[in-house]
Amino acid sequence: MPIDPAKAVAAEPRSAGISWDHKDVQLYHLGLGAGVPATDPDELRYTLESKLHVLPSFATVAGAGMGVVGGLSAPGIDIDLAAVLHGGQSITLHRPVPVTGRAVSTSRVAAVYDKGKAAVLVLRSEAADEDGPLWTSDAQIFVRGEGGWGGDRGPSERLALPDRAPDVTAERPVREEQALLYRLSGDWNPLHADPEFAKLAGFDKPILHGLCSYGMTLKAVVDTVLGGDVTRVTSYRTRFAGVVFPGETLRIRMWAGDGRVQVTVTAVERDDAPVLADTLVEHS
Repeated sequence: MPIDPAKAVAAEPRSAGISWDHKDVQLYHLGLGAGVPATDPDELRYTLESKLHVLPSFATVAGAGMGVVGGLSAPGIDIDLAAVLHGGQSITLHRPVPVTGRAVSTSRVAAVYDKGKAAVLVLRSEAADEDGPLWTSDAQIFVRGEGGWGGDRGPSERLALPDRAPDVTAERPVREEQALLYRLSGDWNPLHADPEFAKLAGFDKPILHGLCSYGMTLKAVVDTVLGGDVTRVTSYRTRFAGVVFPGETLRIRMWAGDGRVQVTVTAVERDDAPVLADTLVEHS
């Protein structure tokens, strides 16, 4: 089997220095569609260095650390990228992400689960600087065709939505070139750019990065429910329930509660086809 679960989990964590500055943050925000309208004071917080704050989901690309693709080269893992899909993502913020920073990122395979027709890898990255922990990030990676060895199926957590209409609904367009811009932040998987590779993976054309829709959704929550204050976010998790194609529109429904916002995301042009599910933003 191309995945050796015991070897992957037992492997020594890998640590590397990472760094970023305002240009990396601005590029990431632009890759999420920030800056429209370009002179809007609320958007300038994402695009202008003198006013810049950092959306917490930037932690998933900061320094291009181990990353999703990099984590698939860990000991005990030898798989075809065409069989890989990002199944879920969570981040826990220990304090706000600075605009400019240097940190040590320690990455490991935290778990390998057997879903029958697929394996799920949990790739964990923890970042800390000289002042202490910054964030913990878990990526859940589905590898099609690699399950069935009789291992632990892992957790299957689902969130029941409130029995009422959403408190806020926002629509966010995905530009035709957005995946090409977003990949400049470090995720070079050709699934998001090369039509021939996308067809090998079973798609008619390249798809948007799951982490791009993830970041777009958090920005919508911050801008509409949290008063534009990125420092209020303490954790954020989602399950990737479906793909997004560049040129589509995300419909983001939000239910605000006590210190938490539940979210669903769908694709407008495909009759509200699911995109993100079991999505929760926790905040102060």
